[in-house]
Amino acid sequence: MNANVKIDDLEVGYDIPARLGMDEAEIQTPSLVLDLDALERNIRKMGDYAKAHGMRHRVHGKMHKSVDVAQMQVDLGGACGVCCQKVSEAEVFARGGIRDVLVSNQVRDPAKIDRLARLPKLGARTLCCVDDLANVAELSAAATRHGTQIECLVEIDCGAGRCGVTSTPAVVEIARAVEAADSLKFAGIQAYQGAMQHLDSYADRKAAIDIAVAQVKDAVDTLAAGGIACDIVGGGGTGSYYFESTSGVYNELQCGSYAFMDADYGRILDEHGQRIDQGEWENALFILTSVMSHTKADKAIVDAGLKAQSVDSGLPVIFGRADVEYVKCSDEHGVVADPGGVLAVNDKLKLVPGHCDPTCNTHDWYVGVRNGRVETLWPVSARGKAY
Repeated sequence: MNANVKIDDLEVGYDIPARLGMDEAEIQTPSLVLDLDALERNIRKMGDYAKAHGMRHRVHGKMHKSVDVAQMQVDLGGACGVCCQKVSEAEVFARGGIRDVLVSNQVRDPAKIDRLARLPKLGARTLCCVDDLANVAELSAAATRHGTQIECLVEIDCGAGRCGVTSTPAVVEIARAVEAADSLKFAGIQAYQGAMQHLDSYADRKAAIDIAVAQVKDAVDTLAAGGIACDIVGGGGTGSYYFESTSGVYNELQCGSYAFMDADYGRILDEHGQRIDQGEWENALFILTSVMSHTKADKAIVDAGLKAQSVDSGLPVIFGRADVEYVKCSDEHGVVADPGGVLAVNDKLKLVPGHCDPTCNTHDWYVGVRNGRVETLWPVSARGKAY
């Protein structure tokens, strides 16, 4: 949104989906709605947990892509900063006032490296991941050119099978190269085990992270033996943070989805066999959708289809309803099974998306609701920032 345009000057249904003070039932659909009370409780809970376990929490900005949500995570949850996946995301958060920004990914394109090297000029501590010795010289040259400093985390592939080195000697080699390079600083290790976050079984997740912890500990100990300290040993997601925080190895968590909670994460089980969305975390993010047609007696058609959400992790779940079920979607339509014929045209339903991250990236606004009224309207600040 243009910084010179005020929300009060915008028109509901054209520029924005709701107006402050509006009743929740009047919100234009499909829209992303935040239960502000649940969101604040989730953020405080994770912040309290991190503090109690002597951990920093660097929240994953790629989940919500919102400067406003990130600032709430700093203010209410004590977050030390954000993770981003792309330089363009990092630019948005740095410009928005977040002062500690990690691009938890590889940055190799020359133009992107040049932009990354300029980030410190926005007042943000700037970090990125490295898994290739050749990248060290590229980052050093750009930071030197701009008179800035980039801090580097050596990324370890500890099970995700994507980026990252796979041996301790490779970690040490890159760390030493970073320490020797102009305008760079070795900051530590990035070791996020993403592949196990959605394993339903608590025991299966623990077995996977135990392997990662042993791998990371070997790297940290070897670096220390060579006189190289790690300020950051980062990782930990919504499905595993309790493992990393009690490992004695990690010191920084990178949880993201806990704040909103989606249907896919909600299905995983805690150590007591309970779904984590039924005790550990609350659903705070919803797609508000309206019934637009009910010509078939046993099904209603709603206005939230593929363009309002991502279904890569499964279909959304209708919140608080056992009598109707979201069963199918196409570009602009969602099909809701309604065997009892209880729905009518213009009825509204709250959907818990299957995967919050890419769902949020399809919308321009978050509508924050408290006690049935619209309290705030936040732009999805980094929407579309994939470069």
